[in-house]
Amino acid sequence: MAQFDLHGNTNPGTLGRTPFLLDVQSDATSVLPTRLVCPVRRGSLMSGEPIDRVHLTVTINMETFVVFVTELTAVPTAVLGPVVTSLKSHRQEIVSAIDLLITGF
Repeated sequence: MAQFDLHGNTNPGTLGRTPFLLDVQSDATSVLPTRLVCPVRRGSLMSGEPIDRVHLTVTINMETFVVFVTELTAVPTAVLGPVVTSLKSHRQEIVSAIDLLITGF
């Protein structure tokens, strides 16, 4: 697993609402039993419009999804399913969103 990999969600309790988890944790801490992730949900499930700079819109398999950076959480690595794709090309947006949550800038 690597930073910005998009994983399938294997938790049956959240899978229906959150099919993917985006790993945002640095690879330098890969020895830890948990990973810091953002839930990724279908755009059609979102009520209202995404909030600029903290809800990132991405396309996966020709479908619109929203990365909920506002719901950043740690999960056991066992919850992370197979890698679906990498969102490394969105690195700057993802890091900026996390930075905005923490520092306000």
